[in-house]
Amino acid sequence: MLEITPEKVAHIIVRAREMDAKVTPWDQPGDEVDSDSILEDRKGDATEAELRAFIADLNVDEQVSLVALTWIGRGTYEPEELEEAKAVAMSERVNPSQDYLLGVPLLADYLEEGLDRLGISVEDAEEGIL
Repeated sequence: MLEITPEKVAHIIVRAREMDAKVTPWDQPGDEVDSDSILEDRKGDATEAELRAFIADLNVDEQVSLVALTWIGRGTYEPEELEEAKAVAMSERVNPSQDYLLGVPLLADYLEEGLDRLGISVEDAEEGIL
């Protein structure tokens, strides 16, 4: 059983998508092409700070469930292995969960897929957030 409400997961999904959608302004015509200018430097990003704080404020069981849900969404574990995924997530907790999770590419997609694979409606969970 997940130890985090679908609504909290939906909140994280929405904020993670907002972060993923942000881009820096395009270079001006005539500027030298610099591959670093294409990627946004998120230092000081309010959405990331809010999401980081939201995850940090979750209790340990909620954070562990969130990590396990991410793993189920990316196919590392099957839905019926939720308890095993949570046990591994708990035993491998060495860094803050917000650092780990915000470093996962496609976090929102994995969380959404994880909910779906567990039979939890993402649309219902997001209803009050959007």
